[in-house]
Amino acid sequence: MTRLSAGRSKRFAPAERWYRWSARHYVWIDRLIAAALTLLCAVSTADGSVGALVVSLGMTVPLAWRRSHVVASGGLVAAFAIAHLIVIPEMLQPSAIAVPISLYALAAYGPRWSSHAGLALAVAGAAAAAVLSFDSEFRTWESLAINIALLVVFAVAVWAFGDLRRVRMKEIEGLTERARLLELEREQEAELAAVNERTRIAREMHDIVAHSLTVVIAQADGGRYGAAQDPRAAIAALETISATGRQALTDMRALLSVLRDDEARTFASTPGIDDIPTLVDEMGAGGPDVALAVSGTPRAVSVGAGLTAYRIVQESLTNVLKHAGPGARARVLLDWTGRGLEVSVHDDGRGAAALVESSPGGQGLIGMTERARLHGGTLHAGPAAGGGFRVAARLPYDEA
Repeated sequence: MTRLSAGRSKRFAPAERWYRWSARHYVWIDRLIAAALTLLCAVSTADGSVGALVVSLGMTVPLAWRRSHVVASGGLVAAFAIAHLIVIPEMLQPSAIAVPISLYALAAYGPRWSSHAGLALAVAGAAAAAVLSFDSEFRTWESLAINIALLVVFAVAVWAFGDLRRVRMKEIEGLTERARLLELEREQEAELAAVNERTRIAREMHDIVAHSLTVVIAQADGGRYGAAQDPRAAIAALETISATGRQALTDMRALLSVLRDDEARTFASTPGIDDIPTLVDEMGAGGPDVALAVSGTPRAVSVGAGLTAYRIVQESLTNVLKHAGPGARARVLLDWTGRGLEVSVHDDGRGAAALVESSPGGQGLIGMTERARLHGGTLHAGPAAGGGFRVAARLPYDEA
């Protein structure tokens, strides 16, 4: 099948190349054809009357604009063809070849009304030419009918070929437009995919960097103040900083490997709901008092939803560490309800200060909301009644 298609492509390649070349240079092609016919007709009518010469030139010269000014060219050819029948009906001039050429151009390149009008005039002119040139002394009426039929069939055939050319050009224009739209759609999809990928990477980088740096700063501050009374606290803080830094570096390398095509990608396990207890323990070590509560029967959730729950808890506890103030306590609740997994993080710190004192350009709450919506869930964050700050999200279960 492939060889057959390749053979057909090679067979029709010259014709396709000719069509493309002639479409780009049709003006000069039409002018050369018109000039050649005009010269031929001028030579053939040099010994004739002035009327025959004028009629011949009037029928051939307009062919130079048969595609650029289709209606005007066809109208002039038709007018001088009628003059030919009136002035010299007994003699067929070589310029009569301009009639089928103009009819083809009207059918292929002109408006539909001009195409039909040209066909009607050509049929009528063919019948009139046959009648006016009829000599009853040497021909029979049957021969006249045959001549009329042949000329009419010839005119209809020329028009049909021109109309077929019109249909083919319309199909090519439609395919070209479709290809252009598909290319535009592909570019838009690629751009949208790139934007989504950049947004995802920016969200992941924010979660990794903000969480890790917050833990490092908190542990460094705690170790500095606690080293005077208990050197072991400083050692524990340094161990936590080391572990957090290594984990952040691993996550960052795995994330940035997606952006590099010249290196093998690094694959790491995606954190999920099962990693939330470890996250709570890490945040509670040397930081705020964090408690985890789980209610209900765990059910299956997608990998993306599990990562979203993890990131929501991570970002919420990071905000607690940054904004809730000293002595704050936080409570993480995972509630497996009948409608979905409800994740809430509630602290008793300074509450609205988490919104007021957030760092410029912070994307934490926006990122959490986008993550929840991406997986069909919802998220609400704001000051809690009685003080503190509360983040509550609901994520649907995996229907599969």
